Amino acid sequence: MHRTSVAEVLLTDVRRTRTPDVFAAAASWPRAHATFPRDGSQRHSPLIMVETLRQLGLYIPLRFYAVPAACHAVITDLYFRLAAGSAPPAHSGATEVTCRARVSAVRRTADHRVCALRLDAVFTVRGLAFGQGGGGVRFLSEAQYRALRGRAARVAVAVPSPDGAHRPPAAALAVNHPQDAVLAVAGDGLLLAPADPLHPFLFDHPTDHVPGMALLEAARQAASYGSGGTLRRPRAGRMKAVRFTELAPPARVLCTQYDSLCVFRVTQGGTRTAYGTLSYQ
Repeated sequence: MHRTSVAEVLLTDVRRTRTPDVFAAAASWPRAHATFPRDGSQRHSPLIMVETLRQLGLYIPLRFYAVPAACHAVITDLYFRLAAGSAPPAHSGATEVTCRARVSAVRRTADHRVCALRLDAVFTVRGLAFGQGGGGVRFLSEAQYRALRGRAARVAVAVPSPDGAHRPPAAALAVNHPQDAVLAVAGDGLLLAPADPLHPFLFDHPTDHVPGMALLEAARQAASYGSGGTLRRPRAGRMKAVRFTELAPPARVLCTQYDSLCVFRVTQGGTRTAYGTLSYQ
């Protein structure tokens, strides 16, 4: 799962179905989570669905497609969508979620090793579908990864804090605690600058680049900040990573609002590294 903390593993069971490349999975969503923000309603954060999807995209290839555990998984793109008004409420205990995941577009190397695939999943509670999501992932050997990343592959440190920047209030970013903030204001723009560079969820293990979940959370916080706190809980979203976002220098996060749609992009050194949309209706 690429998680140091066992408590961050949301999947409880994954099994093959009789249909080729289709899997049934179970996940347990905690009512309260230190990272995923609550908006005062009895609803789970949509980002917990994205994290479940991310874990499915790692576990299924490792368990059922013989992808070596030593491979580097690189997410190329992702999407999620919640059906209006059908998200499960967060009760006093955990919410038991069922996922039906389909694998497609499997690519193999000359020696038949799986090197890429797509995964799409439908999420249900007690038989009622409430969301869906999916994405693509590549699998690189250690040698391939080092050749692709060069010197950056040997750097495993946290994102540094930029000089001369200030942290917006937690409420402006729609986060539970100040240490959950991943943005800072510098001049007239937003920089990706985690308040806690060793955050137990976003950075719970050494990395040589900014993880995709941290980029998506940065976009969500940028939408909240830019809208004056009115856009807090996206109902749908898409993100594509066109290149690695390095740990330094701090990347810039730009977010433009069009009614209930926010278009975001992450740039570094004038080069776009990721982009996407968040929808709030």
